[in-house]
Amino acid sequence: MRHVDTGLSRRELLMSAAAATTAAATPFSGAWAQGSDKPEKEEVKIGFIPLTDCASVVMASVLGFDKKYGIKIIPTKEASWAGVRDKLVNGDLDMAHVLYGLVYGVHLGVGGPKKDMAVLMTLNRNGQALTLSKKLADAGAVDGLSLAKVMAKDKREYTFAQTFPTGTHAMWLYYWLASYGVNPMKDAKVITVPPPQMVANMRVGNMDGYCVGEPWNHRAIIDGIGITAATTQDVWPDHPEKVLGATAEFVKKYPNTARAVIMAVLEAGRWIDAGLKNKNQMAETIAEKSYVNTSVDAINQRILGRYQNGLGKTWDDPKHMKFFDDGQATYPYLSDGMWFLTQHKRWGLLKSHPDYLGVAKAINQTELYKQAAAQLKVSVPKSDLRTSKLIDGTVWDGKDPAKYADSFKVRAG
Repeated sequence: MRHVDTGLSRRELLMSAAAATTAAATPFSGAWAQGSDKPEKEEVKIGFIPLTDCASVVMASVLGFDKKYGIKIIPTKEASWAGVRDKLVNGDLDMAHVLYGLVYGVHLGVGGPKKDMAVLMTLNRNGQALTLSKKLADAGAVDGLSLAKVMAKDKREYTFAQTFPTGTHAMWLYYWLASYGVNPMKDAKVITVPPPQMVANMRVGNMDGYCVGEPWNHRAIIDGIGITAATTQDVWPDHPEKVLGATAEFVKKYPNTARAVIMAVLEAGRWIDAGLKNKNQMAETIAEKSYVNTSVDAINQRILGRYQNGLGKTWDDPKHMKFFDDGQATYPYLSDGMWFLTQHKRWGLLKSHPDYLGVAKAINQTELYKQAAAQLKVSVPKSDLRTSKLIDGTVWDGKDPAKYADSFKVRAG
């Protein structure tokens, strides 16, 4: 396909291509620029890690959804989740595409400095995976059950990687292993590796498996060094994943700015989920060096639910990564946040039971989200709690978190 040189930048071209969508999507374009709802801070630095699920933050900027609400989102690429945490806490970043459990950990002083935090919205659900090395697959470990058998038979030190001690990937990894009787605290060595470094570390034999977001699971298959043993939606169908995080101090000081960002990112998520053309355009954009820095083919299959395990099996997964899902994927359910606390307690990161509901209410900015959603005519759920059935058959509904946290046979200690 030949391109005519228009003198426009890629951002400008993308913005003009999306102009019709953008203009029609919301009737009050620029409304926040007047009156008392004007954003207090117009430039918003939002950190992101090179992962497919940074897409709604990036596309909100690239497509100009931010401008509609009187703000300019400046996406800043970060190297590690620890770096994101530190920059959020010290104010170098205003907000971030960040791990759900990281925000909760910082709020409680687990895994770093203690600071009151805020979750403005969920950015996506589903779409992470558990990768095992090709060497382990050749030995017969191709899923959770066969992995447990191989580990029981061939006694050695098995090393698995996650991306941050309190984060989502650590919790999916631990939950998955434990559901097959493998205690990640006793039966394996667990290390922390930043997402973009997972594939390189597996290539040189530093780990037997890892849990990370896309595209670094599919990349391992393309490169012939790993296989997909399970997806995280196998562990928890429609699980929460990354969130738009900030400090509580930032939200209190700049509430209109926070609301404007939620609206811009909500629109971007809705745009991504709207169809094949938009998803492909998103994949081409975020594959660029300034964002995820990988080939488009590492991204564009799994965002459509087209999966392969690297061993010849292919399937279509209806529970693939969603950025909007009629507002279901973006609502900051209190029960979602509480679930991470139950797992922090299960694995010894929390020594005693916190005030689960109280902490979730303090962190998750449900009212601010509802205000933004109302302006965009995005539906919100009737309850802040939802019910989910996980891979081991347990049901999580947020109603008795302490009992739930104590109910697991495989746990720390």
